[in-house]
Amino acid sequence: MPRIFLSPSTQEYNPYVDGGNEEYYMNIITDALIPYLEASGIEYDRNDPSKTVSNSIRMSNNGNYDLHLALHSNAAAPNNAGNVQGSQVYYYPSSTEGKRAAEIFANNIKEIYPDPSKVKTVPTTTLAEVSKTKAPTILIELAYHDNPQDAQWIRDNIGTIAENLATSVSDFLGIAANLPEGTRTGTVVTEKTALNLRSEPSMNADVVGKIPKGSRIPVIGQDGNWYLTYYEGNRGYVNSKYVRFD
Repeated sequence: MPRIFLSPSTQEYNPYVDGGNEEYYMNIITDALIPYLEASGIEYDRNDPSKTVSNSIRMSNNGNYDLHLALHSNAAAPNNAGNVQGSQVYYYPSSTEGKRAAEIFANNIKEIYPDPSKVKTVPTTTLAEVSKTKAPTILIELAYHDNPQDAQWIRDNIGTIAENLATSVSDFLGIAANLPEGTRTGTVVTEKTALNLRSEPSMNADVVGKIPKGSRIPVIGQDGNWYLTYYEGNRGYVNSKYVRFD
């Protein structure tokens, strides 16, 4: 069974234009990616968003993975902040499989990014998550979070990006990509407090996570008035009256 390691950004200190941060959006995309992996029979492990990149590297190297997939968003140098756009897929130059993965992912991202000419593959020996992982690794800077257009593109295309990444994973592994049944993306519409993510579809079930108002979440199933979803690596149920679909 193919197995990959998912490593969304742990950098909550990198703010997005108009709110949110890099860790938040990369974890939301990863949440939306997981149902596609499961539908295609791809096993996965995932980093801990509360830890550091060094911990992510250790977790990955402690297992045996066909691919290490790191998801990030970018920022320009301070003297050019907000003026740069594009998507870069980094790989280690001596890794044949890493380069092959980078080319697959970049070619697919070109199909959804507004300007395909700004999607590049980039060899690197300086990024620790690329140079110190033992599995074939790519690190994707999906877009520039300090650029208003790029940041909005990420916000508006969570599901599309997740599906595109899933297709690339399947292409790299050489297996058929299957779509999860009934997957939709909704917005949490609580008035003030966070929405409880519960272990079972019941008000009496344990709370396994809290989802802030305004968060975008994948809805992968339904049990009565409860939606089955993922949030920051936790799978559980939320009350459907607090989720709105566009």
